[in-house]
Amino acid sequence: MTDRFVISIDAMGGDHGPSVVVSGVSIAVGLLRDVPVRFLLHGDEALIAAQLNRHPAAKAVCDIRHTDKVVAMDEKPAQALRRGKGTSLWNAIEAVKAGEAQAAVSAGNTGALMAMSKLILRMAAEMDRPAIVANWPTMQGVSTVLDAGANIQCDAAQLVEFAIMGEAYHRAMHGVARPTVGLLNVGSEDQKGHEEVREAHRLLRQSNLDIDYRGFVEGNDLAKGTVDVVVTDGFTGNVALKTAEGMARFFASEMRGALTSSLLSKIGAVIASGALKKMRAKLDPSSVNGGPLLGLNGVVVKSHGGADDRGFANAIKVAANLARSQYAEEFKASMSQLSDVLVHAPIGDQPAGSEESPQ
Repeated sequence: MTDRFVISIDAMGGDHGPSVVVSGVSIAVGLLRDVPVRFLLHGDEALIAAQLNRHPAAKAVCDIRHTDKVVAMDEKPAQALRRGKGTSLWNAIEAVKAGEAQAAVSAGNTGALMAMSKLILRMAAEMDRPAIVANWPTMQGVSTVLDAGANIQCDAAQLVEFAIMGEAYHRAMHGVARPTVGLLNVGSEDQKGHEEVREAHRLLRQSNLDIDYRGFVEGNDLAKGTVDVVVTDGFTGNVALKTAEGMARFFASEMRGALTSSLLSKIGAVIASGALKKMRAKLDPSSVNGGPLLGLNGVVVKSHGGADDRGFANAIKVAANLARSQYAEEFKASMSQLSDVLVHAPIGDQPAGSEESPQ
């Protein structure tokens, strides 16, 4: 680890722009108090400076890189690439390539972030596209779920790549020596699911990959924490992720209503306040916000576009932890096994990853 650790941030991305980003940086300073970190904030200098004046802790460790060019949240990835150079999103990623920063974070347009990251940083090994990771709270702790929205359609080879990347990520980030891996499917039987999932299952079963593959898992296994790493395509992963976040907010709202509905329930809430606080923290989507784009020659983390400042701070923490982990070494070692496996992949047309990604 170097003495100077820098995180590059797209300050204009997301639904709220600099107001949430700068407040999130301020919170992250506290979360990373043991790390000598500085931040490069890319975007409109006047807007960013106004927010920094409200957050002295952030102002002390931030440098502003001005640009008035921004990628819109609804902009198509191809369009964003054509006019992307010089935007806050492009510049945030470019700083990682130039060696000015060890990681980049953005709450901006997912498709544009993925496309620009791939163009600027390039893919590690002989991979096709990055995959977004979701850190999923479970009954056992936390699971790694990928892809969470970068690749709408995936062939069997891509799913095997995700299994390898996810296993290396979980080992590096969560300290599990031999993570267990499962493929998300509509049932646990070998004949269930579409062709790509069944073929990926066959490859993982019959290969000599040094991973602890446990076969198919179902939707209810996500919350159970049946396996450490859950592999799926970006469409299914993104729907599952946003459904889980919506249900978490629903449960929290219902709980608040139930605990304030009468004097007796309020007294009970006071008595159980410690346990309730722990439950709220685990159900809070902000506590697990921040999805790394795995497979790149550099660290890029996607924050939810609608994340609040605590959520954005957590995305920064994820970026810092990943950049300081042994993931790059774990990934290279794991990917060296891949070529032997994909020799047996099916020949013919496979569904390509879509250029459209959920926001």
